[in-house]
Amino acid sequence: MFKQLLVLFFLLPFGIMLHAQQPGVDCAPIQGQGWTGCAPINPSQPSSQGQQPQALQRPPELWQDHWGAIATYEPGGVLGVATNMLNESEAKQSAMADCEAKGGGSNCKFQLAYRNGCAVLLVGDKAFNAVSDATIDKATQSGMKICTANGNTNCHVYYSACSLPVRIQ
Repeated sequence: MFKQLLVLFFLLPFGIMLHAQQPGVDCAPIQGQGWTGCAPINPSQPSSQGQQPQALQRPPELWQDHWGAIATYEPGGVLGVATNMLNESEAKQSAMADCEAKGGGSNCKFQLAYRNGCAVLLVGDKAFNAVSDATIDKATQSGMKICTANGNTNCHVYYSACSLPVRIQ
């Protein structure tokens, strides 16, 4: 009985190792005269037994920022705008040039620059304000609070636009 337990004790680990490998998956079946076994398919790589197959990894996303800007000449009611510019400086210059070209001349004032979002210009009976946020709705809500808090009536959106990022990879 002791010999049987001893043989079982020594052979049990080999049986588990052989059972753990799956022919055709982790190893290639091999056999010789009076014996069979399993050889690793790619001996330089560890067995994939018990591991999930790895999903292909996608390259990281790359996004290009876009800028917008608003400039005004209040006494003349002139609005200069720029959207989808590649940087803040370009957006400001473009909005100022647009305002000047529409009749504001050198009297135009820069109001707002925004990146990867939206902007609104709200007008009330007494004044106007420019606000930016992630969406036109959010910018409008913020702008309306400012407009009415300053004692304005008849607040409404005069201009709205978005300059959203563009995926380049």
